[in-house]
Amino acid sequence: MLRHVAYITDPIYLLHDTGEWHPESPERLRAIERAVTPLKEKVAELSPIRVSESLLETVHTPEHIESVKWHCGALEPIDADTICSEHSYEAALMAAGAGIVALDAIREGKIERAFCAVRPPGHHATLTQSMGFCLFNNIAIAARYAQSLGYGKVAIVDFDVHHGNGTQDIFYSDGSVLYFSTHQSPAYPGTGSASERGTGDGKGTTFNFPFPPGSGDADLLSVYREELPNILTRFKPDILLVSAGYDLHTADPLAQLDVTTEGVRDIVRAILEICDVPAVFMLEGGYNVNALGECVAVTIEELLSASQTA
Repeated sequence: MLRHVAYITDPIYLLHDTGEWHPESPERLRAIERAVTPLKEKVAELSPIRVSESLLETVHTPEHIESVKWHCGALEPIDADTICSEHSYEAALMAAGAGIVALDAIREGKIERAFCAVRPPGHHATLTQSMGFCLFNNIAIAARYAQSLGYGKVAIVDFDVHHGNGTQDIFYSDGSVLYFSTHQSPAYPGTGSASERGTGDGKGTTFNFPFPPGSGDADLLSVYREELPNILTRFKPDILLVSAGYDLHTADPLAQLDVTTEGVRDIVRAILEICDVPAVFMLEGGYNVNALGECVAVTIEELLSASQTA
């Protein structure tokens, strides 16, 4: 039976050891595995690849790559939040590789959509700096790889509670990649004001919608139902990439938005209903493991539903 949705993960991600008390822990992926097990008979399970450094260099400087490699080899943290262990470099290469496998499968007509359950996450990593639990920018690497496959116009939608400063920075002057973000403000990393709209060729292809603490389902859904459709209809993307951060959930310990699991379902559904193009969802944040598992499960349910109705 042809399965139109892929689920991509790997045990290597569990070996990225951030320490006993770090919120970005291996237990996040274990919780996801428990939650999505009932759905696995409906999806294609694929394994990621280890990306080359030349692929990393499509969005990161060689100096940045060498710095990550050194910190992982030396078992030295990059900063107080961004931890490196013996297997972190390999896990980071494989995290980026999940998007590559998803895009290849889409291009070959094997699937239409994918969910990549990866760690470390990526959307805070800039051209030159790891930060915010992120070593390399997985979604940005996927965007550049998608363009190499012929998907010229890439839309990135980011619903993580924290602004994806790294993704925005990488594509801020690039009109071929649209970046759209909803996030809590004020919150880490302090970027993502509505006035940040891009520069040069990228002017008008960055869209930020900051929300105050306590904002809930109706607040965020209004943007996904009223603003995002107009933005994507004008841009006409060839492919959609989603930074799927579930720390917007009301139960999350690191932020203060008030979005429910069903609110997450509605956001995902709204994104998928806008344009009939391939889509790859890449895990970012989400630190209440029970809520995280629930939210990934409803995301995959919506990916399956969208594929059945396409």
